[in-house]
Amino acid sequence: MKVETKPKIESTLKVQLIGSTIVLLGITYLVCIFSFPKKFYLDQGGQHVITDLHEPWEPYVCSILGLISGMIIAAFTEYVTSHSYSPVRGLAATCKAGPASNVTLGLALGYFSTLIPSIFIAVTAFVANHLLGYYGVALGALGMLSNLPLSLAIDGYGPISDNAGGISEMAEMGE
Repeated sequence: MKVETKPKIESTLKVQLIGSTIVLLGITYLVCIFSFPKKFYLDQGGQHVITDLHEPWEPYVCSILGLISGMIIAAFTEYVTSHSYSPVRGLAATCKAGPASNVTLGLALGYFSTLIPSIFIAVTAFVANHLLGYYGVALGALGMLSNLPLSLAIDGYGPISDNAGGISEMAEMGE
């Protein structure tokens, strides 16, 4: 997707995040179908134990729960931290009223920003643990981390481009 104007950058990065999530849904399904073993052979205290496993859709559910939860958490974090949306604009407007209301609303916004991520992490861990135990929780965590490179690129875009702009301005002033 080609970006030609500044306002289009943010929407392009969001489209890439959603697109990569959709692609990962398909890839994760294939990985679960072809790599999930039917039996585990464990050695517990000198005894060989054969554990029958469930169907391949269970690790898939654990993984996609993490993947979708991670995408929702990223979107919600952007909502409560970006100046493009009302929470940050409301906090900025409150600064005009004085420091007390700024601190109070800032703390309330900070507490609110942890609500949705906590709920989604808890639900993902609960369902994954119910399906496959700690293995399911690990798969859910991997699902949350699978979009991390793109999320970090999105998070790093603002500060990196801002620093680059500042450096170029200083270079122009030095000439």
